[in-house]
Amino acid sequence: MAAPAMQQPSYLLANLKMDSTTKPFLQCCQELVKVIDDYPAKELHLIFPWLVESVFGSLDGVIVGWNLGFLQACSNRYNIVMDFLNPRYGPMMKLVYKLQAEEYKYEIPVSFLPNYSLGQHVSSLDSAYFVLVDTYLKYFLPTEGSVPPSPFTYKRGSVSPPAPRAPSVPFAGYGIHSTSLLKRHISHQPSVTADPAAQEIWRSEALLQVFVEMWLHHYSLEMYQKLQSPQVKLALLQYRLSMSSMLCQPLTPPGSGTLDTYQPFTPTEEHVLVVRLLVKHLHAFSCSLKPEQVSSSAHSHTSPLEELKRVVVHRFVQQKLYVFLQHCFGHWPLDASFRVVAWVSYIQPWRYTGEKTNPQTDQNKGVPEKWRFFVQENLLMYTKLFQGFLNRVVRTDLVNVKNALMVFRVAKVFAQPNLSEMIQKGEQLFLEPEHVLHHRQHRCFLSPGHGGSFLSARQPVVTDRVFRVKSHVYGLEGQDCQYKQMFGTELRGTVLKLIQIIDQARQTAKKISDQSAEVAANNSFMSWFGMGSPDLNYTFNGGEVDDTGACVKKTHEFLERSLDYLCQIFRLNAGQLSQLMATLGSGQDDGNSKQLPDCVQGENGLILTDLGRMQVINGLRRFEIAYQGDPELQPIRSYENAILVRLFFKISSLVNERFGGHMDALCSRPDFLGQLGRHYLASPEAAADGRRRSPETRLTAEGYRRPRLSLRMLASYRTLLMLLLLYLFGALFSFGLMSSTLLILTYFYLNGRGKCRFLPK
Repeated sequence: MAAPAMQQPSYLLANLKMDSTTKPFLQCCQELVKVIDDYPAKELHLIFPWLVESVFGSLDGVIVGWNLGFLQACSNRYNIVMDFLNPRYGPMMKLVYKLQAEEYKYEIPVSFLPNYSLGQHVSSLDSAYFVLVDTYLKYFLPTEGSVPPSPFTYKRGSVSPPAPRAPSVPFAGYGIHSTSLLKRHISHQPSVTADPAAQEIWRSEALLQVFVEMWLHHYSLEMYQKLQSPQVKLALLQYRLSMSSMLCQPLTPPGSGTLDTYQPFTPTEEHVLVVRLLVKHLHAFSCSLKPEQVSSSAHSHTSPLEELKRVVVHRFVQQKLYVFLQHCFGHWPLDASFRVVAWVSYIQPWRYTGEKTNPQTDQNKGVPEKWRFFVQENLLMYTKLFQGFLNRVVRTDLVNVKNALMVFRVAKVFAQPNLSEMIQKGEQLFLEPEHVLHHRQHRCFLSPGHGGSFLSARQPVVTDRVFRVKSHVYGLEGQDCQYKQMFGTELRGTVLKLIQIIDQARQTAKKISDQSAEVAANNSFMSWFGMGSPDLNYTFNGGEVDDTGACVKKTHEFLERSLDYLCQIFRLNAGQLSQLMATLGSGQDDGNSKQLPDCVQGENGLILTDLGRMQVINGLRRFEIAYQGDPELQPIRSYENAILVRLFFKISSLVNERFGGHMDALCSRPDFLGQLGRHYLASPEAAADGRRRSPETRLTAEGYRRPRLSLRMLASYRTLLMLLLLYLFGALFSFGLMSSTLLILTYFYLNGRGKCRFLPK
């Protein structure tokens, strides 16, 4: 931040800087309060830039500031900071009002507005940063009452707003970017008889513009180039010129709200959380419009605050939020954290009306008819972003319970009664031919300032509705956009593909649940007798480690209900769904999980196709992952005795080195002794069906393919306990040591489990 030019050195500023490094935080704040109260604006205007950096941090990162994003209520500083920055009575706002009353201004490039630094993360929603954002929104954009007047008055009077807008075109310039975002036009002061509310509403506008610039002015490079394209701007301008001449609409320049510079941007979870907080409050603010103002046919006596409520979402937020959400859809990781993106909050403004309703009853009642205008004039928010969501979901692991919950929530939103019909009606209006539009009756466009409203109960003429929908789509995508219908043939095919993936994930979740129950049974007390799985580190494919038990049951439930909702949205009857599932089932067999994923042969080996990635993600097929080296050299497991493993390895190595030739000769014999030798001394490679499943040198492979003795199995605690119990059992029947050993070897030979070597499963 830069203060006005030709500043003189300030001893007061120098003293405050010195005190901030030597005195406790509370004492520094107390002295700042005293300075703000006692000193005139002439001295304070030099302090303001330094104070802003001290609180929020410097642009170069050298000054950290007060760390509002990490400051929790349990901290000793929390209450001090919240009082100092309070919008109603805080010293910081008192300083702002004091400087504005004296007409001091500070030039700040819009590109310098603060954003989250790389690697910096806000800890939680109850940090001072989020609480302050919520406090400022509720104070300057109240859902009840009016904006409180400035609590500070000075000799020169209260702070003056910018030049008032002409009544004929109210709020027509909202969204138009200006290099002086907050600069007041002092030469145009309102008259003393002006509405006092008009003197205060400009502060609400200024705050909202700052928040929008900070949090929503982020584009991908492709979107930025598209918005800056002369062809897009010219096409939109030509369309609006032709339509505004017929519909008597005040013309708004195309591409409003875009800046002249591009800044790379990577969204973070904390960033989208604060955007979601903004969206929710703006919906609540807009929905608090008084019923008498909604039904009024003339707005000559409408207060500026009520007028702002009518247009705040469309004029301030719609375009920038759409671009921001598109960027998030394209760059957000394919995991369950995507649920924090503010898309679902924006497309459900009826949730923030302030009415207390039962969620189940509200779901059955559906979307009120008065919201059809909002749906139509935000058509791309529903259709284009839903298509982006589908493209993400088909590449997501739906066996994961968090991802399944995310799909369930989105499907539940779009399955609300009346919503799909409203979206279809909006698509019909957009696709209406131009020659039909020009032959309709000549009517004036009902702008928000002339009686139009998202909440208006009157049925506007079709011409106005068509223009509004087309203007919305062309304003965001350009007149040459190739619109893809949400209920068209192409997207319907994508939905059917998603239904197949959901059903496959549901089957995988059921398999995991069954395997979990089986492993739980095997790992009971009887597993100590050698009947359980020897690999205690066994995990299932197609889901995370915690996706077992109750989580898998939840996954199955979420996916089941998601299928029902998708059938409601796209009007798929039970017969069509059954046929689809039958087609899916006919293409699978019981051994599907043992097949490799779909791959193509590349120069460096197998390469997964898109189908193969989907199969791996959803656990339908997998690569067989197992240890393929020398079994004797595997890491020591938790169920093995490390000393015995090393001891038996040395004994086995000595025996194999000295009697290796005799073992080869024994295994080559065709008689019973040869069969017995091959059973106990067969190579690991032979036991694995002779398959070579990993790259290895010929010398290394031949080294452990030869018949050899392995005693590692005897180092297992379970094997030792089992042998001890068997020998004790033999002693009860008066069997000697050699007799018991012979019986144990015979039993293992007949049972096919008693090879004196360690074979990985």
